[in-house]
Amino acid sequence: MVELIFFERTHFKQLINWIETPELLLQWGGPSFRFPLDEQQLESYIEKANKDHSISLVYSVVEKETRKVIGHISLGKIDRINKSARIGKVLVGEKSIRGKGIGQQMMKEILKVAFEELRLHRVSLGVFNFNDAAIACYEKSGFVKEGLLRESRKIGEDYWSLWEMSILEYEWFEREKV
Repeated sequence: MVELIFFERTHFKQLINWIETPELLLQWGGPSFRFPLDEQQLESYIEKANKDHSISLVYSVVEKETRKVIGHISLGKIDRINKSARIGKVLVGEKSIRGKGIGQQMMKEILKVAFEELRLHRVSLGVFNFNDAAIACYEKSGFVKEGLLRESRKIGEDYWSLWEMSILEYEWFEREKV
């Protein structure tokens, strides 16, 4: 089982070590970060996060039993008027535990924040169309594909397409009753 704690400066080095390639950085952080990831970029990333009424909440993912930081996730673009937000920066950093359901646990915890604490109505995310493991994780968590943003990101000479996915509050609460 996992829990979310606010991402802190003491976690910077570990996250930097997990982001080993420009491709992984693009998948994790989108176009707002540049390779190699560094502490200055992370300082800007958390500057306005995790405060009362901020538009982003940035978390480290901690394994409850060992208290070890094993991943990262954020809830951004929090719009309290339209009751929506966007999940991003999803990473199971520890390679040895990938494929063991940690991603679904992370989704469950971040959706609890979104729907139970913040009382949002809609949560969205984007995932590259070749990331089959992430897509399966998000679908198992209740997300629905809304559309494909064809060739929307450029990496080197290639273009990557991005699935837009979302889940609504009543869908979340229906799943949680089971």
